[in-house]
Amino acid sequence: MVHVLSSRILLRPTDPERSRAFYGEQLGLGVYREFGTGPERGTVYFLGGGFLEVSGRSDSPPSPGMELWMQVADAAAAHDQLEERGVDVLRPPQKEPWGLIEMWITDPDGIRICIVEVPADHPIRCRPGI
Repeated sequence: MVHVLSSRILLRPTDPERSRAFYGEQLGLGVYREFGTGPERGTVYFLGGGFLEVSGRSDSPPSPGMELWMQVADAAAAHDQLEERGVDVLRPPQKEPWGLIEMWITDPDGIRICIVEVPADHPIRCRPGI
């Protein structure tokens, strides 16, 4: 098995400045590091246990089906904050049949992002017998 020390999602947006404004200002993700200069410079954001790198440029949006999953402590509070910042909320938070509270938003290139709250009694957080 390969011993993975770190990982990140690489995003090549159609408009890097617009995407940096979305992820950095509207979502409020913290910056891990920045590199390069000019409009296609790279910005790496903290993404919970991983990272999201916005760098370079693409002539077309990412492949259909690419989605991000971001866990938050309180989906309702995240919903209010994101709406105040002008984020396009596709669906407000609701409890799913599998017990997670999920809200769906989209980034400027149409990447769907699931904002997830894991309730305290959900099996992901509490595993009886462990």
